[in-house]
Amino acid sequence: MDFKKAIKEYYEREIKCIERFNLNEMNEAMNAILDTYNRGGVIYVCGNGGSASTASHMQNDFNKGISEYVDKKFNFYCLNDNVSTMMAVANDIGYEEIFRFPLLNKITDKDLFIGISGSGNSKNVLNAAEYAHECGAKVLGITGYSGGKLKEMADYKMHVDENDMQIAEDLHMTFDHMMMKIFYNYLVNNEVTGKNIKDTHC
Repeated sequence: MDFKKAIKEYYEREIKCIERFNLNEMNEAMNAILDTYNRGGVIYVCGNGGSASTASHMQNDFNKGISEYVDKKFNFYCLNDNVSTMMAVANDIGYEEIFRFPLLNKITDKDLFIGISGSGNSKNVLNAAEYAHECGAKVLGITGYSGGKLKEMADYKMHVDENDMQIAEDLHMTFDHMMMKIFYNYLVNNEVTGKNIKDTHC
């Protein structure tokens, strides 16, 4: 089989999505992360399925990838990484509470909640986002499709305007790596550039 045409079409769709990015919204979101870091707040992040992997990867890239080279460390907390707690909450209380429960009496108004949802309508992410707002924390929604309820309620947005879960999840991962690179250069080199960070041997 010759898949070259399909491969080209797939990446052409991604390029078109990138060209539609709202850079002002993305810049505001990055400044919200930086502000939380500067005031010593916790950045809680979560998602389901592929978005769970993105959330976990984001915690790694900030807590190790950048923090290895700076005295002041990022404090990311991935809500979907503790499988035993997550499954206990899902079994005893309900799956829709797996991300809200770990926030109870912990998240504060100096923290930031990042919800990753391709549809923007994942009930467990929305429940956690609503509770974060109740506690005075800001919410960053990373979404695809129309953005759903999460985009509507979020204080900050990083949105992929495409009705395709794979493309949305692809570009959500690029958000993480883009931010890692830019924040590294800003915090370590006092520059805002797109040049390569040090080899992290991953």
